[in-house]
Amino acid sequence: MGKLRFGMIGTGNISQWHGRQLLELDGEVELAALADPDEGGRERFIGKFSLGGITAYDDYRDMLEAEELDAVVICSPHTLHYRQASDAMKAGCHVLVEKPMTCSSREAEALLDVARETGKLLQVSYQRHFQPSFRYIRDAIRDGLIGRLTSVTASLYQDWRQLTVGTWRVDPRLSGGGMLMDSGSHIADVLLWTTGLTPAEVKPVMHRQGSPVEIDSFTAIRFEEGPVAGLNIVGHAPCWHETYVFCGEEGGLFYDNGRITVRKPGEDPFVPELPEATTNQAKSFVDAIRGRQDVAVPGEFALRVVRLTEMIYEAAGCEPLREAEGERAE
Repeated sequence: MGKLRFGMIGTGNISQWHGRQLLELDGEVELAALADPDEGGRERFIGKFSLGGITAYDDYRDMLEAEELDAVVICSPHTLHYRQASDAMKAGCHVLVEKPMTCSSREAEALLDVARETGKLLQVSYQRHFQPSFRYIRDAIRDGLIGRLTSVTASLYQDWRQLTVGTWRVDPRLSGGGMLMDSGSHIADVLLWTTGLTPAEVKPVMHRQGSPVEIDSFTAIRFEEGPVAGLNIVGHAPCWHETYVFCGEEGGLFYDNGRITVRKPGEDPFVPELPEATTNQAKSFVDAIRGRQDVAVPGEFALRVVRLTEMIYEAAGCEPLREAEGERAE
């Protein structure tokens, strides 16, 4: 197999992260085409990576029809993910889609059906699955380092309210929700992926802080397996700050902006040695396409994040438009 021909759908800020990772795989990947209705966004992406010869399209459907692509990366507004990913797989492309995979469980389940019907790979871009700190936490919980898990507190503070004024992220027709649906999706991902727990009941409180979508949300969660959790997503903050506390019957894991401390009763706390970073979203996706490994973050797992997010919105009585008009799952 020669170089994999990739297309990029959406050329906003996060697409540059993916573009850099893809271009680092120069021997295996060719970034062949891109699509975005925003001409300025297309030009910025092309200029960033000096891609003067790349073919650019206003409409991703024209790109899928005209180009012979092996895969696409989807970096568009959230409510567009379902239709674009579905169309891409039906056009013969494997799909790496930004979070959230979709904005409703109905769309997520329909997208998984398309993946099965077409035989195409579907990976969701939750980057913490590749970061040593979170891999350590997941393995430590699985291996019983802190005993049976009893509670988790997962918190993200970000100046999201200030950064998103006037953008698509505060338009529910495109975003599907506020910070919980956006940056908060990463924190929900960590909560579910590191613990393997199944949410049974949620009790949220939300505040819009004058925005069209929710900015701050505080959610108490009870899991089927017994533990409880607090999921705190704060979008009206002065900066990014991410913390987790995992408590078990024999100790706790404390994460503070990348630093992990392990504490056990009667013992001195210690900072553990972390595993080596060996891959990322793009490399793992390419390796899966080439049959070297399984999909690292499959759609079946991302569906769990979608379901938890949906549970929280519904329990809060907050019903943003989570499926784009005219693009509903059939």
